[in-house]
Amino acid sequence: MFTSVQKEILQILIDLYKKLNYRPVKGEEIALVMNRNPGTIRNQMQYLRSLGLVKGIPGPRGGYKPTIKAYHALNINIADEEATVPLFKKGKKLENLTVTKIEFVSIHHPGGCEAIIKVMGNIKQLNLGDKIIVGPTPINKLVLNGTIVGRDDTDNILLLNIKNIQSTPNKSVIEIASQNLITLEPHMDIKEAAWILSNNGIGGAPVIEGPDVVGILTLTDITKAIANEEKDLKITKLMSKYIITVKRDVMIPEAIKIMNKNKIGRLIVVDENEKPIGIVTKTDILNIENDFMN
Repeated sequence: MFTSVQKEILQILIDLYKKLNYRPVKGEEIALVMNRNPGTIRNQMQYLRSLGLVKGIPGPRGGYKPTIKAYHALNINIADEEATVPLFKKGKKLENLTVTKIEFVSIHHPGGCEAIIKVMGNIKQLNLGDKIIVGPTPINKLVLNGTIVGRDDTDNILLLNIKNIQSTPNKSVIEIASQNLITLEPHMDIKEAAWILSNNGIGGAPVIEGPDVVGILTLTDITKAIANEEKDLKITKLMSKYIITVKRDVMIPEAIKIMNKNKIGRLIVVDENEKPIGIVTKTDILNIENDFMN
């Protein structure tokens, strides 16, 4: 057996170990997250090592690693590290949080039940009464829409009052993408680009040169430039050149995975010749999910 503090240390160690690309985690890094003395963390680590839950790595680049036993002790399945289940609050993905287990504890009537959600990451950013969306899950693509009615920081568990449970619509991105594609040209300045975006009621658009997508510009990029008194710049100086494209037949769950992995909010949809034919955003996906669930 170990205490709630030791369990919290172990949970933070596992979280940081994954976040830091599986390098050893120093006691000072854990202490910083917990707002505790590094000496206290080191003392607790000695006990966790004696239980076989932690492995110490010596040397200047050393630290601590969780063992397989640690994952089992916290009931965390590590069979598939890539199969993450995201959480959303107010339409925004909560970074460094992923659901590892969903257990339904009661089913009162269709569309209304409670579920225990086991989470990896710091759940203290979530409060009672918060409305969140969980999913889609990796196998059956379930999406849970509910309200937090309980929170256990020791075991990293949330109790949700579920409003509804649905599968992500079995649609391809081209079915929900904006196909009347609004584009920008490299020679445009900020003022002209801002007028096009605002006049069409969109938050961003690809920059096209000939047949190729050379960048993407958003209203956020323009706002930052104006705030920095750089309103006379050409959009090629502001646009992001990090462009992710998907083929028209990519399914919505895969599009969500691509967005989350690359931390972006838009995907350019292209045909078999890589010609841009549409754009799909996280808002488009959330809207189709909400329509599907309501």
